[in-house]
Amino acid sequence: MRRLILGAAVTALLCGFTAPEVTKNRAYYESRGEIIWEVPGESKKIALTFDDGPYPETTELILDLLKEYHAKATFFVVGTRVESFPETVKREIAEGHEVANHTFNHVYFLQKKNTETMQSEIVRTEQALEQLTGKKPLLFRPPGGFYNERMIAIAKKYGYTTVLWSWHQDTNDWRAPGVHKIVNKVLNNARNGDIILLHDYVPRSMQTVEALKLILPELQKRGFEMVTVSDLIHDRDSVLNPY
Repeated sequence: MRRLILGAAVTALLCGFTAPEVTKNRAYYESRGEIIWEVPGESKKIALTFDDGPYPETTELILDLLKEYHAKATFFVVGTRVESFPETVKREIAEGHEVANHTFNHVYFLQKKNTETMQSEIVRTEQALEQLTGKKPLLFRPPGGFYNERMIAIAKKYGYTTVLWSWHQDTNDWRAPGVHKIVNKVLNNARNGDIILLHDYVPRSMQTVEALKLILPELQKRGFEMVTVSDLIHDRDSVLNPY
């Protein structure tokens, strides 16, 4: 039987037939554990994530609010700002938040970007954080959400899990769309295991800070625990592999 199957496969190749091409969509990358968009589960836990900081003018106010509502968050930081505002990063760590890699210069990893640039952008931020905190970051988020096979391979090479965000929780706060639009986006779509996309650096805008003043108490009122992305992943893995 094995000879028949092998023979059929060889014949198909000789006749010009090839295996169907794999569609590399979200389901493909999620099934391989290479990209995480959200971590649905039974627990009422939700992850707030903040990109592009640190930026003391807004990040410090966000940290104040998170502390007030006993919320934890994940900050995807840009390496140049880590070097400019180290004390804010130290505060994030000291207050139990997660700090993750968001490249050094906020570079979009498009197909035309060469491997050396991608590696440098990840490694330089990693080095800045290790030097400052003594810890290697574990999560990576590509600016703009742009990803490709080369980027994923590089992230894996350096020991990162790539994290994006729930499609229904892209607040577009970087556009400064209005406080209530940000609030409604989060609250009208809140589900267990969501990863919410926010920014703690939006030039000349305090809308994210003002929105959090409404989002945080309401999520708390609804019984959500606001945790880091790594906490969500750990909970999922604990359910899948209880022993």
